[in-house]
Amino acid sequence: MKLDPWQKKFLDTKGDKLLCSGRQVGKSIICGKDCKNYAVKHPNKSVLMMAPTERQSYALFSKTLDEIFSTHPKMIMKGKDRPTKTRIKLTNGTTIWCLPTGLTGLGIRFLTIDRLYGEEASRIPLMVWDAVTPMLLTTGGDTILLSTPFGTQGYFYDALINKNNGFDTYTRFRTDSETVMREREICVTWTQLQRDKALVRLTQEKARMTALAFAQEYMGQPLNDLLQVFPDKLLEKVMVLARRPHIRPYRKYFLGQDVADMGKDTSTWELLDGTEAKSVEHIENITKKRIRCPERVKTTLDLEMSYNFKKIGIDNQGVGSGDFGYLLKENSTKRKIIPLNNASKDLNQDGTKQSKLLKEDMYNNLVAMMEMGEIKLLQDDSIFHSLRSVQHEKSGKKTTYSGNDTHIAEGLIRAAWLVRTKSLNMYIHFQ
Repeated sequence: MKLDPWQKKFLDTKGDKLLCSGRQVGKSIICGKDCKNYAVKHPNKSVLMMAPTERQSYALFSKTLDEIFSTHPKMIMKGKDRPTKTRIKLTNGTTIWCLPTGLTGLGIRFLTIDRLYGEEASRIPLMVWDAVTPMLLTTGGDTILLSTPFGTQGYFYDALINKNNGFDTYTRFRTDSETVMREREICVTWTQLQRDKALVRLTQEKARMTALAFAQEYMGQPLNDLLQVFPDKLLEKVMVLARRPHIRPYRKYFLGQDVADMGKDTSTWELLDGTEAKSVEHIENITKKRIRCPERVKTTLDLEMSYNFKKIGIDNQGVGSGDFGYLLKENSTKRKIIPLNNASKDLNQDGTKQSKLLKEDMYNNLVAMMEMGEIKLLQDDSIFHSLRSVQHEKSGKKTTYSGNDTHIAEGLIRAAWLVRTKSLNMYIHFQ
């Protein structure tokens, strides 16, 4: 792979350093290369590479291991010390840890480290930094932060703007997706066709997204106008539940489903126990990647058989229309399935339409239930990061929601809306 000029400069820079960029510019690759360069040259060191979620930490681990294997394969320990999913041991005595941060960093407090990498650092909660930064206290080690921005708050943003001159030691790098796609040198691993398609995709994304969301995700600009829907403190307050060991009978269960795009992304099923209206509990979160309509429908029907839902909420537009149509034909679900999308309408049993339901209503409902202490959620990293990723932007009377991992959040807002409106008679009517 031929490196971009900014990547070469980043690798050559010593000490604390920070990269704020748009999406898909090569952050993870450069992180793996930088870690490899340090680890093979510095014996008997401990390196921590952390990311917000387990999936991201595994991806980081894979890139780092590939980098070491490509240039120094004999340095990778074998036998009982061979690489695991979270640890790489080298023959020079250096150990590389690749770990998800969790909600608080509690699971990684055991380390004393000589070098710290934070991938997607803007998404790592502040409590994690409180737990992690003391690990470098006695070693004089360096911190390397890489991320797309996430609003104008948090540790990464503070380091980016050198808040209160508390981050003077950092060398800062900025780049954006458009510049990288357009200026990356054509070579075997970056062809003219790849460049042309990337620029077309960016044009499509600019047309699809709001200007602020595009500026943050692809231009790498931290924006105060994009506000976090579910604040960290609120999530910490409500995410306290463990999964139930078994299904409790004679309860009122509700299902919210978010359907992914044609098997390319993650579909989610969010289950709530709404038996007690003022004490709703999140009992299960199921995600499946890259599955198509038949398997999604089967998953929903299997869950219906186990839980006997009061209502099932699903998006009936776009890809979700296929699932909705099949579930509407099934005897077990046809009187329970409710269409909930960004511009749907409540339907009475006689088929008459009531008030327009916007996504804003569903998000506001879940936030209100959290703030009023009427709902508790499962304590789960993937749920936390999905909810935390949701941002909203107001333009006149219109509110737009965006985020890079909102599937779980979308399922939850549907399930919570069904609980709140369970006393209403909402059915689909056919003539």
